[in-house]
Amino acid sequence: MRMSLLRHAVQQEPFAELSRFRCEFYSCLTRRADALFELADAVLCADGPVRSLVELSSAPTVQDAVVQTP
Repeated sequence: MRMSLLRHAVQQEPFAELSRFRCEFYSCLTRRADALFELADAVLCADGPVRSLVELSSAPTVQDAVVQTP
């Protein structure tokens, strides 16, 4: 049982760290924070280099994935 709990904690640690980073990043944004945060997500989710903002309109985002999840 103890090993199972340890494995669970180790698996959750990277997600907790990512969550903290995302919260800190969001707190650095001032005006249009939601739009800039979604733009950053789109850049990170793009299949390759982003050459223009228009390309991002077809890139999947985290929000899209949440909406599509049944």
